[in-house]
Amino acid sequence: MDIDRRTYDLMRLIRENEPIGSIRLVDLMNRHGYSIKSRTIRLILSELDEKAFTEKVPGKGRKLTAAGRAELGRGNIAGRFGHIREKIVTLTSQVTYDPVEDAGEVVAGSAVVPHDSVDEALSVLDDLADSSLGPVVTATDAVDEGVRFQFPSSITLDGVLLSRGINTTLKTAGLVEYRSTPGEPTTPGEVVRYIDVINGEGSTMDVVTLLIEAGRTDVLGALVRDTGILIVDNREFPITRFEEARDLAITTTTLLGGALDVRRPREQGPIPLVSTTRRTRSRAL
Repeated sequence: MDIDRRTYDLMRLIRENEPIGSIRLVDLMNRHGYSIKSRTIRLILSELDEKAFTEKVPGKGRKLTAAGRAELGRGNIAGRFGHIREKIVTLTSQVTYDPVEDAGEVVAGSAVVPHDSVDEALSVLDDLADSSLGPVVTATDAVDEGVRFQFPSSITLDGVLLSRGINTTLKTAGLVEYRSTPGEPTTPGEVVRYIDVINGEGSTMDVVTLLIEAGRTDVLGALVRDTGILIVDNREFPITRFEEARDLAITTTTLLGGALDVRRPREQGPIPLVSTTRRTRSRAL
């Protein structure tokens, strides 16, 4: 069985919701942009069973086997990253947020917090909003598993720049050490150094999931010890639009939160220089 992107996405939904039945999978796949029928889902599940990637849980549906989890972790890397690149390009073009008016549509990342952890999550978000990484613009809605929190993504900044004809190019992504300013939320913190870089000319990776699941981030450290570890994107834009892009980036980050490091070509800083013809900027997620 040659596993395509659709099947990997189906396996991912099984992993996130297992045990799960075919009817529920049809609904979730449709929500994720696939037009798919129950019969097709059942055929794919049967093939996954034959490959020993899934197994039946009597009366409840399917779950992934150890082999299925391993396959999901290592398989279709190029396809997944290609899909992410396509989605980011589409989402960037749909951003209508105007930092001057502080209004418009943004790209949001989301996380579901279980019911018994919501109060703790709200407390952390309050502390984060009062820190130099704030404000924390948040939308919430109730779901079966708990409460879904949604926050503006760094892709929003790409969209803000693109709407003014300023194209950005992702150069690297990874982890940085960030020094906050406890007790002084209006004083910006600073990116001290790169800790780990996921490299790739023009690549786009779901580094958020990869690094959070690996336990590599430490946002709380920036709140309680003044130094934390954040995930960042490192992008470039044309030097000819430097002042305009810098001002837009600063205004957007001031209104939506996050950390920003803006430098010209050859100007030394914590972010690795990858070009001498454009200037680099980093946006923490």
